[in-house]
Amino acid sequence: MENLEVSVGEALRQKGMTVSCAESCTGGLLTSRLTDVPGSSSYVRGSVVSYSCEVKERLVQVRHETLQRMGAVSAETAQEMAEGIRKAIGTDIGIGITGFAGPGTDEPGKPVGLVYISISGKNGTIVEENHFHGTRVEIKQQSTEKALEILQGYIGGIS
Repeated sequence: MENLEVSVGEALRQKGMTVSCAESCTGGLLTSRLTDVPGSSSYVRGSVVSYSCEVKERLVQVRHETLQRMGAVSAETAQEMAEGIRKAIGTDIGIGITGFAGPGTDEPGKPVGLVYISISGKNGTIVEENHFHGTRVEIKQQSTEKALEILQGYIGGIS
């Protein structure tokens, strides 16, 4: 059985689609996994590790009001990250990931392991709230695995 990054890459290649990523808590791990596949330059156009709010605003086009009202870890921020990176890089699909990998959080009431994953493309934008458990590294790994699963499903729904 092939891994997700290979099957997602094949699906993107078959549909002639491109992807870009705006990653926060995963620190570029999703982009790394996508680009581990030989030939990925035909569909991966670029990414931004938008770890700070300033970078989310400046490079990924997240509105200041969204960050102030909803926080850096929210469904709204993930959505704006996915839509913003798609627009900034000019790809068919944009992915936004924001969350808390631990060991702590800086937003009261939001636990370690809370991760929002958003996919934006011609079929609209979807956002999924996830609750992962484990170490920081395990949460990052689980987040990218889930993002690839969601991306695979999204691509499958595009005609």
